[in-house]
Amino acid sequence: MGTLPVAHRQEVKRTNEIKMAIPLLETLDIKGKEVSADALLTQRRFARYLVEERHAHYHFTVKANQPGLLEALEFYFQDRGQPHFVEHTPPDHGRLETRKIWITTELNGYLDFPHVGQAFVIARHSTEKKTGATSLEIAYGLTSRTPAQASPQRVLQVNRGQWTIENSCHYILDWNYDEDRSRIRTGHGPENITRLRRFAIGVIKSRGARSVAQKMRQLTRHVRLVFDYLRMTGNSCACRTGT
Repeated sequence: MGTLPVAHRQEVKRTNEIKMAIPLLETLDIKGKEVSADALLTQRRFARYLVEERHAHYHFTVKANQPGLLEALEFYFQDRGQPHFVEHTPPDHGRLETRKIWITTELNGYLDFPHVGQAFVIARHSTEKKTGATSLEIAYGLTSRTPAQASPQRVLQVNRGQWTIENSCHYILDWNYDEDRSRIRTGHGPENITRLRRFAIGVIKSRGARSVAQKMRQLTRHVRLVFDYLRMTGNSCACRTGT
């Protein structure tokens, strides 16, 4: 959610993420560049705006809010065969990850979506080093870039960048604050509380905490620890909280 100014009036109107995206991009030079977005912005109007009006490219995630697209991609990729590219990442954060991508142009003329250059599916396999627990995530998507403009490796790279943004921003907010189910809806309350939450996360990250969630659990309902962590008093003890 957000606000936009009302022309010739000293007020703002509330709007959702979809209607906020275009005015935000109007301030940026995106010609020839690639705009990645989560499933909420996987919209035909937004795709046409990027390609036809701004001469840019899109990289969209497809989920259940576009059931026709998702069904077509799931059906086509159900027998995937060998992946077009495989990426193994270092065992950061105590887990091993393998990402595989399958990509096609055969759906370009079939899908009811403008300017499709390629459709893809990505499988993320993750294994926890300590416990051996495994997980598998499947992500479907579309890009307006053709194979000549984007190899499977490049499409995977862009998708990983989008996933990193979601993980470092939206995921932290939702996981630690359950923000998607917040009941604060009146006036400027939603925006103000989101700013406060982002500020709190930013402070914790700026002090080099290894885990935002762990640090929040440690500080919750302990005013003295918060004062020490932020060095807010003359007798704050750095040894109490560390990073």
